[in-house]
Amino acid sequence: MISALVLPDRGVRRLYAVSAAASDLGLFPGQKAADAGALVPELTLADADPAGDAEALHALTLWCARFSPAVATDAPGGIFLDIEGLSHLWGGEAELMEDLADRLTAQGINSRAAIADTAGCAWAMAHFGEDRAIVSSGEQQEALAILPVRALRLVDEDAAQLTRLGITRIGHLAALPRGQVTRRFGAGILMRLDQAMGLAPEALAFRRPPTPWFERLALVEPVSTPEDMARITADLCALICARLAGSARAARRFEIAFHRVDGKIQSIDLGLSALGRDVKILTRLFAPKLEAIDPGFGIEAATITARDVEMRGASQVQLTGGETENARVAVACLIDSLANRLGQDRIWRPSPVQSHEPERAVVKSAPGAAPGSGWDSDLPRPLRLFPHPELIDVTAPLPDDPPVLFRWRGRVHRVRLAEGPERIGREWWRGPISEVSTDQVRDYYRVEDETGGRFWLFRGGLNGAGYFPKWWMHGMFG
Repeated sequence: MISALVLPDRGVRRLYAVSAAASDLGLFPGQKAADAGALVPELTLADADPAGDAEALHALTLWCARFSPAVATDAPGGIFLDIEGLSHLWGGEAELMEDLADRLTAQGINSRAAIADTAGCAWAMAHFGEDRAIVSSGEQQEALAILPVRALRLVDEDAAQLTRLGITRIGHLAALPRGQVTRRFGAGILMRLDQAMGLAPEALAFRRPPTPWFERLALVEPVSTPEDMARITADLCALICARLAGSARAARRFEIAFHRVDGKIQSIDLGLSALGRDVKILTRLFAPKLEAIDPGFGIEAATITARDVEMRGASQVQLTGGETENARVAVACLIDSLANRLGQDRIWRPSPVQSHEPERAVVKSAPGAAPGSGWDSDLPRPLRLFPHPELIDVTAPLPDDPPVLFRWRGRVHRVRLAEGPERIGREWWRGPISEVSTDQVRDYYRVEDETGGRFWLFRGGLNGAGYFPKWWMHGMFG
């Protein structure tokens, strides 16, 4: 069918995309629709939808995650996949590319594909070379030499100027003195040439960073029962843990993606408080998350990805029976279960940091993180520190004596013992020096009332010049 899509461009309707039949008749994107209709009267036109195309390409990029965890969109109509270290899951690179192309064809999507060591070479072969070509390592120059210069992804002006000068093939361009090409056209053309040849790096915006810690299960028939989902999860965990153990590594995060027959992806992930690679633990932690998976009309493939991978050798348990190691593992399992059920941000441990201000002296850290240096034992801090100090009514001799009694939350506390003061000033370097004043000085006291309750109070500011300090409750020791 001779057809094309049109898009308005500054008041003129121009061709946005053309079919293969229209291209064979000399029509091309950017051509005026009126001129194209005059040349080919039987041309069928339809309005282009760039926003819809971009949305569809994004959906297709997500779908391609079943073949590789590192997928990048190449607008307006291409996709890059980093398949290094993954082709063995399909039996080879040719089999992987064949499977991908056949699945796209089954969905009514025409495609061309190629495999090469560089993104530039793969793009050139897919667009201008033989369909489903595989360029072996080190053979980029020979494969690219016969292709037109447009295969280097040059801007239209540069490609047209090279063609007018008789430089129609990449081989012609590569044979020219580099200095003359740079002076005549700038550095952009040679950069594209070097990227395709593997002589210069190229950054791709992958949907997720490339990772070699990836395993895949392809199913003979789609499955949807809870039992099958649990079995697939266990098999995937076994595969990734075996790879991690074989490389003396472990990971803190794992993600399983279930690929449905309708192209949609259902994912679940979990995080560990410490490096792990135990199949039983991972399977048990994933089990309750499977309830959120909607298999639709069936799952045809599943993948697992390990992230935050680090070196970790075998664990040495104690010669006396390993009680300490078992206890450590039990605690880690409990933390992981709570974190994956309640949320990763709900489980944390306080860690000390260097700061004079009590509110800044502690931060939330992962429960399995190594403890910090600890607080100064000569300056004890309350077990419970309020996020915001609470104003209290205090009776205390002036000028610097501790309180005799105080009223807090409607209850009067008579002070039996008191210790202090510990003077803490604002960290003036955190703000303008003009904002630092004596009313920001705090004098803290540790006090105990008649019932044995122990509190951390402070007096804000200094007496004098008509200023009367206020008292605040900041924490409790028990």
